[in-house]
Amino acid sequence: MSDRDPLLGPGPDPASMRKQYRADGLDASGLAGHPMEQFGRWFAQAAAEGAVYEPNAMVVSTADAEGRPSSRTVLLKQFDERGFVFFTNYGSRKARELAENAHVALLFPWHPVARQVVVTGTAVRTGRDETAAYFRTRPHGSQLGAWASAQSSVVASRAELEASYAELAARYPEGEKVPVPPHWGGFRVVPDAVEFWQGRENRLHDRLRYVDVG
Repeated sequence: MSDRDPLLGPGPDPASMRKQYRADGLDASGLAGHPMEQFGRWFAQAAAEGAVYEPNAMVVSTADAEGRPSSRTVLLKQFDERGFVFFTNYGSRKARELAENAHVALLFPWHPVARQVVVTGTAVRTGRDETAAYFRTRPHGSQLGAWASAQSSVVASRAELEASYAELAARYPEGEKVPVPPHWGGFRVVPDAVEFWQGRENRLHDRLRYVDVG
């Protein structure tokens, strides 16, 4: 007799799901001197030959002024010695929460290679020049989407959203310069700690953390 709640019905039992990690270990002597350099090494390995699907996908966790958390997956678009950059609608929930509470956490869940990178830090808006430079690299449809989609807002219907997009596509056809939306831009997460996690056999995982990064 199963102890599972009958309301859940038949199906796989998550408690019985196990993977044995057998990757090489992670030793402090082999790490780069700066966490962003180490991240660059791991990112290149995760991206090599499709080792990880969308290795730039990361979970961004924010909290409002009362400390109530929320998480979502976004795409990393830039990184350098200053931190990690993503772009969003400044009216979105994550942007509103970052305006109230700049503390943020990032998680890169690279499951196929049994690795994770966990970042904690603070978020600051990128400059408009930097935002515009990235916006120009986006496909035409994505540029229109930045105008059409009011992130985290309720819309009456999918048809309304698509009608808004169609109107924009008519106003700015392919090849026409699309202005950068004033309500859209980037955040740079400036890390104060970066943890590199390597899955190991028998759950004896390696976790090495850079602290006081700033």
